[in-house]
This record gives sequence, structure tokens and C-alpha cells, in this order.
Amino acid sequence: MSAGRDQADTAPQEGAVETAAGLQATLFDAVCESLSSAFIVYDKTDHIVFASRQVLDFFPICADLLQPGTRLRDFLGAVYETGIRSRSAGKQGALSREDWLSQKIATHWRERYEAVERYGNDCWVGFQKRRLANGFGVCVISDISEVKKREEQWRLDLERVQLTEDILDNLPFPLFVKDRNLTYVAVNVAFCEKYQTTADEVLGRKSTELFSPEVAARFEESDRHVLETGEMSVVRQRQIARDGSEREIISRKHRIGKPGRYFLVSTMQDLPREGSDLEEFEKASSVTTSAKSSYRRAYVPMNGDSERREPAAMEAIVPENFSGRRILVVTGDIAAETAALRTLAKYGFEACSVRNEDEQEQFLEIASSAGLSLDLVIIDNQMGMRCLELAEQYGISSLVMDGFQISTELTFQIARHFNRNNRGAMADRIDSDWEITTSDDQLELDVLVAEDNDINQIVFSQILEGLGYRYRIAATGDEAVRMWTEYRPKIVLMDISLPGFNGFEAARLIRQVEGDGPRTPIIGVLTQAFERDRAECANAGMDDVIMKPVSPDILETVFQKFMQPEAQRASL
Repeated sequence: MSAGRDQADTAPQEGAVETAAGLQATLFDAVCESLSSAFIVYDKTDHIVFASRQVLDFFPICADLLQPGTRLRDFLGAVYETGIRSRSAGKQGALSREDWLSQKIATHWRERYEAVERYGNDCWVGFQKRRLANGFGVCVISDISEVKKREEQWRLDLERVQLTEDILDNLPFPLFVKDRNLTYVAVNVAFCEKYQTTADEVLGRKSTELFSPEVAARFEESDRHVLETGEMSVVRQRQIARDGSEREIISRKHRIGKPGRYFLVSTMQDLPREGSDLEEFEKASSVTTSAKSSYRRAYVPMNGDSERREPAAMEAIVPENFSGRRILVVTGDIAAETAALRTLAKYGFEACSVRNEDEQEQFLEIASSAGLSLDLVIIDNQMGMRCLELAEQYGISSLVMDGFQISTELTFQIARHFNRNNRGAMADRIDSDWEITTSDDQLELDVLVAEDNDINQIVFSQILEGLGYRYRIAATGDEAVRMWTEYRPKIVLMDISLPGFNGFEAARLIRQVEGDGPRTPIIGVLTQAFERDRAECANAGMDDVIMKPVSPDILETVFQKFMQPEAQRASL
């Protein structure tokens, strides 16, 4: 009877132990899941006491091998058979099965051991092993792929930063970078050497802290224009160094980055001293030549056989009968003014210059009172709209250029202007004959330009007039849609950043109105070559995109592609 009672008492106790063990295993599994890790506990005879089910997330083995009592060697042998060991880091994949098992078991007997193994291209697994004083061992397995990817990215970023710094510091000309708040965030060694300063004196500061108020205001105005419009600025100017020496430099400013994270990159280069040949200097300077070419493409037209005409052929395209024409140059850039007057005198133009709009107004008033007529006003694009309005007020044609163009492409642009006027007179006669047989000619329109920037409107006007196309300019997206509805142009040049409807919205409205009817080619005009903008242009129904600054050859190529019969007629 006593033995029976003992057996009856033992059975509930064993059941309670099993229940507690099961509860403990479930609790361990829950902890492992919350930690996103797998645990293996083994005793001093290397038999598994507990293995969480998360182990199966790392190794595709049979779940029975996780049961208590499984030999650690059998578990590791199954892992070896999966082939995973051949993709791990190091030379483990070249080991035999026994050597691999011996090596792994040895690591489990170390008091403390940590390792990282790489499985495949983008999977890293971390192992943390501990052998306790009582002989029990614990192995924690974790997926550390995201951590390693971040570390790898940080390493690559640091390498890129170091490489960028090395490149910048080895450039022979000064360079600095400003953020969107116009704070200096980077300068190179050449900048510090040229201006006898250190990076610590410049970084984190603004122009107002480094220059006089007048100079700082001028720099800030130019910087903001580049950051807001994305247009490259090329300017010649004089600077006085700390040692009192005066230098004539050419500076270029670019906008880089993405919306909300724009940066301004500016480079500076000394121009040759008085009497040196600027053209030879530009040819010898790879940096100057490269930047010059990239900017010049907005202004060099194509000739009849579709080849570029470079300003090197300047003398060949300036006719003798231009001699004696009167030209006024309006620029505050002393270097550009000097170069312009010297060049115009060389080709026989009668030229004068003024420094600002007040001087321009006084000059035009005196010239008008004296009965002196001017043929053209050249206006630096840094001067402002008032200078254009004054030229228009006195009925004088005008050309808008930047300081670099005034210095290097002046006669080329002037020749284009006068030749264009001659061709325009001929085109008027052709149009007059054509109008006799066309009842609805007043609504005929070749090109509709949607552009809100005043300077860009002038550039479009000068190019389209020179090419002989009939055009109109809309300053808003709403106006572009209205003009398209009224005139039905043969092609639309659509700036994407318009007030009112933006370019994408205006294009979609035009496509909706068209329905299944005749389709007007719409060309998106972009400032930056962002793929998302190109994709959105296509989604809005645009047929192609071109980049600013625009040029005669770029527009002529687009016209020939999308409206070839009209392009051929205009070129006759």
C-alpha cells in the first residue's frame, strides 16, 4: 500500500516538472522572438538542453535536431550538410567535414567567443558564445545584416568624402561650397592659400562676416540667383587680396544637389596680367575651356550643314558694313567693359559704356536730345529689368548677355543680331505673299513658349526670331492652356515650373482637351536633368525634354524632329 501511494505521488510531480519545462521553453521562445535572435543552450557533455525555434530561420535543418538531448556534434554536422558553411567568410568552405566540426566545437568551449559570418552577398550572422563555470554553454545567433550594411555604407561614404577632399585639395584653383543658407561648408587648400586664411576661419560663416557689406551683398545676390534658378553664373571681376594686391579673376557658380538640399559650388581662377592673350589663356586652361564650352552651347547656332559655328571664326562672320554702327554697353563689370570696348573698336563699331541704369538713362536722354541714334544696347544680365525698359522706351534694340559672353562672344552675338534682322525683313516679305492666300493667317502660330522668367523669355524671343518662327510666350500655365486653345500652335515648349498651373498640369489639360484629335507636340524644358522630372514629363503627355540654357541648335533639332515641314520652310 505504501509503495502504491509513493508511485501515485510521483506521477503528479513528474507531470508538474514536464509542465514547468514546457512553460520554460515557451517563455524562452518568446524572449528569443522579441530579441530577433536564436538561442542554443548545451551542457558540459555537449548535449543540447534548449534550442529556440528561431534557429530554423538561420539554418534549414530538421526541427528534430533542436530537441533536448541532441548532440552538439550532430547539430553542427547537419548545418555542415546544408552547404551554408561554404558561403561564410574566411576559408572555412575549404575545410573537410571533420576539420570544420572540430573547429566549430572548439569555439563552443571557449570561455567567451564572438564571430561574424557572411552568408551570400547581403546576409551577415553574428555569433556570441559563452561557456559558464558549471560547464553549461550558451550560443546566441543574430541577424546583423542591416547593421553591417549601414557600417559598409558608412565606410564607403567616408571613403568618398576622403576621396572628394583629396580631389578638391589637389585642384590648382580655389573652390568653395555654400549651403542653401549661403554658409560656407567646404573650402579647398588652394582657396586658403590664395586668401591667406584657414578653413576654420571660413567654415560655418557667411560672406557678411568675411567681406564688406557692399561686396557681401553683391555676392549674396549672385549666389541666391544661382540657387533659385539653377542657372550657371560666369563673371569676370577684380578682387583685392589681404596683402593689397589687385587680381582679375573669373568665377563660376553652379547649383548641385536635390530640391531642399541644394548647394552652391564656386570656382575662381586668376586671369592673365594686362597685355596677356586671354584667348590663349583660355585654350591653355582645361577648366576654363570646359566650362566655357558647356555654357556656350546655349548661344552658338547651327549653320546649314548642321555643324556648330564656334566664335573662333569671329572675324569671318563680322561683315565690313557693320563698321560705324553705334553700340552702348551697360555693365558694372570693369573687366567685361574693358574687353567689350577693345573688341568693338577692333571691328570698327562706335561704342560707349555706362555702369548702371542711372548712367544709362542720362546717356540715352543726352543722345536723344543731340539727335544721336544708337543701333544696339548690350546689357549685362546682372543689371536688372530697368535697363531693358529704358532701351525699349527709346526704341533701341537690345541684347542681354552675361559678363563672360560680353568678354568672349560679343561680336558673334552682335553679328547674329544684325544678320537676324536682315533675314527677318526677308521673312516678312515671304509671309506677306503667303498671307494673301490664307484666310486664317492671324491665328497661325509655329511655337508657343510657356516661360515665366523674364530673361529666359528674352532668350527664347531672340532665338525664335532669328530662326524665323512665329511664336507667342505665355507667362503662366493657365495662359499657356488658353493660348494653346486659341492659336493651336505646331509645337509647345513647356517650362515645368510655372505659376498657376505648373508645366505638368498644363500639359495634362491640353491632352485632355485634345482627346483623340490631332496631337500637338509638347516639349518639356528642364533646368536639372532629374530622372523623376523626365518621367513626370512623360506621364503628363509630353513628347520629349530639353535642358536649359536653350540654344538655336537645340531648338532647331527639336523642330526638325517634331514639325519638319514647317522647320524646312522657316530655314528657306
